[in-house]
Amino acid sequence: MKPFTYERASSPVEAARIVANRPGARFLAGGTNLLDLMKIEVETPTHLVDVQDLGLDRIEETPEGGLRIGALVSNTDLAADERIRRDYAVLARAIVAGASGQLRNKASTAGNLLQRTRCPYFYDTNMACNKRSPGAGCAAIGGVTRQLGVIGVSDKCIATFPGDMPIAMRLLDAVVETVDGEGRRRSIPIAEFHRTWGDTPHVETALHPGELVTAVTLPAPLGGKHFYEKVRDRASYAFALVSVAAVIQPDGSGRVAFGGVASKPWRVEEAEALIPLGAAAVVARAFEGATPTDDNAFKLPLAMRALAFVLSQAKS
Repeated sequence: MKPFTYERASSPVEAARIVANRPGARFLAGGTNLLDLMKIEVETPTHLVDVQDLGLDRIEETPEGGLRIGALVSNTDLAADERIRRDYAVLARAIVAGASGQLRNKASTAGNLLQRTRCPYFYDTNMACNKRSPGAGCAAIGGVTRQLGVIGVSDKCIATFPGDMPIAMRLLDAVVETVDGEGRRRSIPIAEFHRTWGDTPHVETALHPGELVTAVTLPAPLGGKHFYEKVRDRASYAFALVSVAAVIQPDGSGRVAFGGVASKPWRVEEAEALIPLGAAAVVARAFEGATPTDDNAFKLPLAMRALAFVLSQAKS
């Protein structure tokens, strides 16, 4: 690990100002992803700004009937909240499907949104990676790609977004709230928060330099039956090969989002109109234009079978 300096911020605006004005500075919350990457020198910040004591750890009801989740609410506290379990069960199930109990105790809501890919070529500093070093090339292309993306990728990067919680948040149409060093606030729909890779895979979100996530707001509950089906290589502590988040209404309509397949939580709203026609129709539309490799082409039929299982459970 390379040397770095450290300080604690006294307010969200101060934290954002420091990071915006100091090259090489990064925010530190739970650190469950950042610190691991620092140990292997994939991330090499020169200064860490600790935001853990800024009071962003509450879950509050909104006037619109939804919930505002502070950026520093731990995954454990969020999944255990009675309102989340009752009204946003897909979110609770997605969180519990991720990582381990120890990590969920520390991992924050904002950190989960901002976690970086688990592509093995990104983690190996001996390999070319456009995310780690823009313009270096992508060793994953033509390499071992079983875990990597089938859609939303490019000829510069085929890594996937690894999270579980953000898949459910995309399904729920969450909104990400931010503040910058001048005190300006933004509300970013989660559909616009994560990016497809294009020519700049090192730019992973819509955040401006130094902009700090302060909360995630959920709209009023959807009702219906909630599901999160995660297919992985082992029963726990593994990232998704394919995951399916879904809310299915009594009339058979619903919403569906996929994880483990793309550069971002993958939801195609036009495909949801096809839910009454079955999983094959939904997946054909949602993955239209997919570019799988020989190693990961199985993800398309796997997504179909996982969704078919969810739809069968919704009918029971």
